[in-house]
Amino acid sequence: MISSQFRIAQITDLHLFAESDQCLLGMPTLRSLNAVIEQIQQLSPKPDILLLTGDLSQDGTIKSYQRLQALLSPLKIPTYWLPGNHDCIEAMERSLTQFYPDKAFERGGWRFLLLSSQDPGYVHGRLSAEGLTWLDQQLVQNPNIPTLVSLHHPPFAVNSIWLDTSSLQNNAELLEILDRASQVKLVVFGHIHQEFQRQRGNVTFLGTPSTCIQFARESDEFALGQETPGFRLIQLYQDGTWESQVKRVQFNYSLDLAATGY
Repeated sequence: MISSQFRIAQITDLHLFAESDQCLLGMPTLRSLNAVIEQIQQLSPKPDILLLTGDLSQDGTIKSYQRLQALLSPLKIPTYWLPGNHDCIEAMERSLTQFYPDKAFERGGWRFLLLSSQDPGYVHGRLSAEGLTWLDQQLVQNPNIPTLVSLHHPPFAVNSIWLDTSSLQNNAELLEILDRASQVKLVVFGHIHQEFQRQRGNVTFLGTPSTCIQFARESDEFALGQETPGFRLIQLYQDGTWESQVKRVQFNYSLDLAATGY
């Protein structure tokens, strides 16, 4: 029997390294991820799935993905993933063997569609022609099931000049498809290392904080935010409604606030 409430924990922009003690602009990314995992372990009830929305690794190494799998597997929560601009898809496919590889699936009375917005060699995102066709076909074939779409890059500007240069470059093509699909209720993404929400028609677009460094909101130039690491909880209901909250963790760190990029 399908539960009337289906819970997702979205975890994004982990930026793990091959070596466990490496830091990203002063942030020990493995330690900050562990703080997030500890908070997820304390949730009651626990999430029904984990959704990892890209930049799981900073260096794209097999070792970093193996470490991630070793950390999350003891939770015994079904885990799905998609790549970000820092990720190596080949290494992910070779290493994340205990996670689900499915990019289209149904759980909790909802349909989930996971897109790769990685444009190899670039920081910005782009959906391939094949990916857009696949998305359109999936939506046409399943018009009556509430649907959540996920990708790494934001399909909207977030009013941050430096960050908006690396958003989804062909967002108009994505939005055109979504505008035709009344069953799509949510689009969730990462990349921007901050909380974000935008409404377009019947669809809510949600950006989620990183499990490590945060980016300052509405900044013209690269700047780090002072918020602590976090993740997003989403509750889905069979009637197509939903609720969501961003959860922050207590974590002490000393950032390189003079950094001009990473």
